[in-house]
Amino acid sequence: MTAKTKTAKAPGLTPLDALAEAAECLKTLAHPHRLRIIQMLLRGRYTVGELAEACGIPSHMASEHLRLMQRCGLLTSEKDGRKAYYRTAEPHLANIMACVEARFGQG
Repeated sequence: MTAKTKTAKAPGLTPLDALAEAAECLKTLAHPHRLRIIQMLLRGRYTVGELAEACGIPSHMASEHLRLMQRCGLLTSEKDGRKAYYRTAEPHLANIMACVEARFGQG
């Protein structure tokens, strides 16, 4: 039996297709502005303009970051009058950010 066969049949391992999906979402998060946006959205809901200002980037760039994270299912938006507010849609983001902040935070 090869090592590959043993790994493929080991109980309790996440299927590779699920890990591929996880890798794509983690790649999406792997940007300083996106991590800042997630930090903020874990504390409340914000507009594109508010998020852009906090990141020090133009609104169109913040919109692109938000679009990528929405496509991965990490965020959602809701209209309130003429404004769209963003919030987290993935409950595990809090755990991911807690790990990031514990390792790299408050320097």
